[in-house]
This record gives sequence, structure tokens and C-alpha cells, in this order.
Amino acid sequence: MPVPKAELHLHIEGTLEPELAFALAGRNGVTLPYADTAALREAYRFSDLQSFLDLYYSLMAVLRTADDFTDLADAYLARAAEQGVRHAEIFFDPQAHIARGVPMGVVVEGLGAALDRAEERHGISTRLIMCFLRDEPAESAMATLEAAKPYLGRITGVGLDSAEVGHPPAKFRAVYEEAARLGLRRVAHAGEEGPAEYVREALDMLGVERVDHGLRCLEDPSLVERLVRERVPLTLCPLSNVRLRAVDVLEAHPLRSMLEAGLVATVNSDDPAYFGGYAGDNFDAVREALGLGPEDLRTLARNSFLASFLEDDEARRERYLTEVEAYEFGAGGA
Repeated sequence: MPVPKAELHLHIEGTLEPELAFALAGRNGVTLPYADTAALREAYRFSDLQSFLDLYYSLMAVLRTADDFTDLADAYLARAAEQGVRHAEIFFDPQAHIARGVPMGVVVEGLGAALDRAEERHGISTRLIMCFLRDEPAESAMATLEAAKPYLGRITGVGLDSAEVGHPPAKFRAVYEEAARLGLRRVAHAGEEGPAEYVREALDMLGVERVDHGLRCLEDPSLVERLVRERVPLTLCPLSNVRLRAVDVLEAHPLRSMLEAGLVATVNSDDPAYFGGYAGDNFDAVREALGLGPEDLRTLARNSFLASFLEDDEARRERYLTEVEAYEFGAGGA
């Protein structure tokens, strides 16, 4: 069994495997522009973030009903459990669904049906984080937050994703202030394609408690010092970074440097159906490419639970941390 870990950077729409995409397309009468699953897998070759996003959003057309979202989440949770995930904080993109005529309630209740039984079925505790699309107007994000109010009992926090360049965190300051007022936790993608300054903005203007990606923080030593001092977690996604060209090859990934600098780095899968690996696959990949030893991997696993939004269940967090400390690394993968 792989080392116990929390997954903190996972877009549920990015877990749509070609086989499920075709099954849902058939169920909903949607015609996909691909001959078969092999042809669709071949399309999962991206030149950059935007080319990925174009395919990512177009394939959402197969997600129509609450049952579709339940099946999507169930399929992810089954795979995650096999890879040692014990706790998952799952992102979803309501604006992309509302724009297609799928109401907020259909999405949240569909995902919630799977999450409600995740512990019983898969041994995984869960949280749900609603992300805003940063390349949409801030007014759309505020309207989305308003639409989510009847479902806040199921939603732990808010995030910010999609195309980063040209859409600084400051654009969403008012939305995040309202989210804070509502008692929601706050995270945001920053410093993946965008500059280190976006990480600083996310901290100062959005009040984020975790930074999703954050790779480019290393370009600003004073920012690194602050992230270390304030123990702000970074949710890194190594295989995603390579596929989207944020890093040329995995051997050049700065994860080891980040750990040596004292940053609270975690390893996650981002959009695993598209990027070739789930959480455990990412652990295995960085272990091999960066020569990480068992204690490095234990630190990453420990960090994932320390960075998770489990303040309402500290006893659970302690159980998970105890599992991490007791884990014996062998040849079975990380």
C-alpha cells in the first residue's frame, strides 16, 4: 500500500478518463469528435495551458446530470484510494457548468452524493472547494458565489483557477472578501504561468491560506522567506507542470529545492486523466526523477495532512499523521 497522503490540488473535471467520457456521452446523447477512446487519448497532447483548457472545457459537455457528477467523483475516489489518498479536497468549476445550462445544485448535489459515501466506500475523507474561473469577469465570480449560498453546507472553501496570465489575483479581491465573510477557506492558483508577484497578491489581497502551484515563488527570495516563515503550503503538481511546459523535464522540477528551503510543499495530481498520473503516480515520479528518499516522501505526506482543511476534525488529522509516521517504505511505491 502506498504512503498515506492527502490530495489538495485536484480538479474533479480533470479526472474524466476517456472511457467514462464516452460512457457519459452515450448516456446523454452527446457526440464526441473522436472515433474512440484511443483517439481521445491521443488528443491529450498539449502544447501549453490554453490548448489543454480548450479540450478540458469542451469535454465537459458529457456532464449533464447529478448522476454524471456522482459517477465522475466515484471513479476518482476509487483510483485515489488505490494510490494511498486518505483525504481529498476536491476542486470543481461551477461557472463552466452553469454556462452550459447545468445548475449549481445539480453539480453540488451530484458530487455530494459520492463524497457522502467516500469514507464508507473508499476510506477517504473529503472536502469540496468551489473554484472561480479567473479568465471570466469578477462579476461572474461574485454571481457564482451568490448562487452557491444555498449549498455552503457542502462547500468548505473557494479557489481560483484557469488561465493565469493577464488575470492577477487582485481582480477577485471583493469576491474573496465576501467568501471570508461567509466563513469559507481560501486558496488560489498563483505562480504557475504567472509571476511570483501573483503569489504575493494572492496572499495580500485574497488572504489565501494555501497557494496552488506557486512554482515561480523561487524567483523572489523575500517571498520564499515569507512563505517559509508563515508556513504557507504550496500544492505542487509535478506531472502537470511537465505536460503544460511549466517545467521542461521532471528532473528539472524545483521540488527538492523547495523542500531544502523549508517550504511546506505537497505533491498532487491536478488533472490526472489528462496529465498521465494520479497522486501516487506523482509521488513515484518525483522519487525517481529527483532521487527523493523515504524521509523526503514522508515529509511530503506529512505536509499534505498539515496543509489540509481539517481544523474541524483535528483527531482525524492526528490519526492520518500517525499513519504517515508509522509507514514503512519499501518497493511498493509512494
